[in-house]
Amino acid sequence: MLAGLRSCDNYPEKLRRIVYRDPITNKRLVFLTNNFSLAATTIAKLYQSRWQIELFFKWIKQHLRIKAFFGTSENAVRTQIWIAVSTYVLVAIIKKRLKLQHRLYTILQILSVSTFEKTPILRLFSDLDDLDSDAGDPNQLILQLS
Repeated sequence: MLAGLRSCDNYPEKLRRIVYRDPITNKRLVFLTNNFSLAATTIAKLYQSRWQIELFFKWIKQHLRIKAFFGTSENAVRTQIWIAVSTYVLVAIIKKRLKLQHRLYTILQILSVSTFEKTPILRLFSDLDDLDSDAGDPNQLILQLS
């Protein structure tokens, strides 16, 4: 049972403490669960799967442009994630086929602001290269003599 003042009030039921040593990383992991029927290794594997899901969503937040989900149903969330992953993969294919040196994030930004333009993709990135080479040091002011 939890012994803390507030935690005991918030969850007065019994809990099971499981200690698991990961054979790959040799880390000692401690889990609390209210499931007394499953084996300890099964619960440890469930937490490991849950951690993989957490890492997947962390990757989604870092790499895909999903600010919020448009729907709350399982189908709506799955559809939105699949569309975002498909877009990311298509941009990665474009980057590889066109041998672009820009980061995927930069390519996604350029494509998002030029969605409705009729400019060929290669020109978008060659124009960016021209801007980069002309810019020089971005912290240096340009002195114009008249």
